[in-house]
Amino acid sequence: MKEVKRRIVVDSSADPAAWAGEDIGRATLKIITADKEYIDDAELDVMAMVSDLADYKGKSSTACPGMDDWESQFEDADEVFCVAITSGLSGSCNAARNACLNYEAHHLGRKAMVVDSLSAGPELRLIVEKLRELIAVGKTFDEIKTEIVEYQKHTGLLFMLESMRNLANNGRVSPLVAKLAGVLGIRVVGKASDQGTLEPLEKPRGAQKALAALMTRLKELGYGGGKIHIAHCFNSTAAKELKNRILAVFPDAPIEIYRLGGLCSFYAEKGGLLVGFEKKI
Repeated sequence: MKEVKRRIVVDSSADPAAWAGEDIGRATLKIITADKEYIDDAELDVMAMVSDLADYKGKSSTACPGMDDWESQFEDADEVFCVAITSGLSGSCNAARNACLNYEAHHLGRKAMVVDSLSAGPELRLIVEKLRELIAVGKTFDEIKTEIVEYQKHTGLLFMLESMRNLANNGRVSPLVAKLAGVLGIRVVGKASDQGTLEPLEKPRGAQKALAALMTRLKELGYGGGKIHIAHCFNSTAAKELKNRILAVFPDAPIEIYRLGGLCSFYAEKGGLLVGFEKKI
């Protein structure tokens, strides 16, 4: 019997450059200003981009991968599993859906699906890891489709941002909320909503109060010691301190820290944290 070839494909909001050596397809987003275009791939100098944008006074935007960009990553697989940034922030998910429909239409018997993550960054990483686990134990395509939807109900994303200028410029958050971030040390702590939008929850002053707020919200949202990924935009100090706070309460929690890629760094800005976590099941 022919072995079924399976392929996982993500867009670059999942920070795939941090997964060196892993065989995952990558559909690339772009960050665009009037002066420059930044391609969010493994070659991007994220620090230079973040520094450029901190000094940039004009408008900036993002461009999602198109249908062809997604489909080019399918590599003639029999079954394809796409994971995309929330449809509430980008058209990438819709492009992935169109790619899957086109792939199935032109390749009889092949199957392709899209997970709208309703999130970004480390929560996508959790979804991809679950997909790999389900594939590894030999689940069928339909079983994986059902189980990944159920798993997604038990994951979440929290964020702590020192600046929201880029989000406001893109119309993702209220300019009034954005103006508060960074003023007198104010951070914005929030979550990815059930609709896949960014939902600010509180505005603590100072790093310590912001980290305490993250801990409180983690527990309120159902975190109980499961897998957690802490991704940062050049703020490893806060990421490590949050890890220590989590381990003080949940000593066996599996925690990974990594640095955000281009797209997520554009939205998180320097100093920001994104926290993807499993809820109690």
